[in-house]
Amino acid sequence: MSRLLVAGTPDFLPARSRVLLEAKGYQLKGCQRLQEAVGLVLEDPPDLLLVEKGFGDNGDRQLIRAVASCLQKANIPILLALEESELEPELDWHEYPVDDLVLKPLLPAVILARLQLAEARMARVFDNNPLSRLPGNTSILRAIRKTLASGERFAVCYVDIDNFKPYNDRYGFSRGDEVILMVARIIVNVIEEKARQESFIGHVGGDDFVFIVREEQVQEVCAQIITNFNLVRNLFLSAEDVAAGEFIALDRQEKETRFPLLSISIAVVTTGDGRYNHSGEIAAAASQLKHYVKKLEGSNYLIERRDRSVGSRELAAGEKA
Repeated sequence: MSRLLVAGTPDFLPARSRVLLEAKGYQLKGCQRLQEAVGLVLEDPPDLLLVEKGFGDNGDRQLIRAVASCLQKANIPILLALEESELEPELDWHEYPVDDLVLKPLLPAVILARLQLAEARMARVFDNNPLSRLPGNTSILRAIRKTLASGERFAVCYVDIDNFKPYNDRYGFSRGDEVILMVARIIVNVIEEKARQESFIGHVGGDDFVFIVREEQVQEVCAQIITNFNLVRNLFLSAEDVAAGEFIALDRQEKETRFPLLSISIAVVTTGDGRYNHSGEIAAAASQLKHYVKKLEGSNYLIERRDRSVGSRELAAGEKA
């Protein structure tokens, strides 16, 4: 069931349209105040937004920007409703970065078709992970290319859950999905709090994530992600395994093996010095870093830097949390 945020005056969406949308499976949430609508987007983002032009004393653009920059659920379709008289040639669509528009009064069949088309278009164009709803591989590659093209100093961070396959074998795939979602929420929440501007979060698939932040923010972000992970990790482990400090599961050769408790490894590749020119080079460097960091005990992050004055290579390991 798609959740639709309807932001406008009380009679903005006619009763007949509301009945039809609900009958077609849409879950509607109406907001008449700008602050309430923006708060909802930040705390529990909808799947679609239908906003009336001029909403919230002309705060409609503020709401649209909040939805467009949402990290928790990327690429939310935005529909702008307006009077035909407001559809002027000089209307600046850069000020209204929406996906579609619909003219008032909103006819039931028309608004339903517009919403369905917007969802279908987004499904074709974007590749959000079905579990976490974070952007997938196509968006990740695009974000890394954009980072490289900027020439600025960013950190591309690859996150991996250690011993995740044996954990799945021990606890089951449903429990494994809960761990993946937990890690996704931790990454999103930390970056929302500490490094929201110019950042990106993506889900490669399985237990692998990528996030991009400014280089000067990366140590604080990685350390907080690890701290938060370790605070909640034991909620996903049995009391018996927590007490033992390990769990028993089958290894890749189908032999019973003792594994350490869940931890995460973060491999960090920095940009901005012209060393990398292609996303594949970033991925290869991160793969080497992951090989090192996953050998460390517990949760860790490892940053690869080069001294820009002499070009020497430095591996900076984050303290184990």
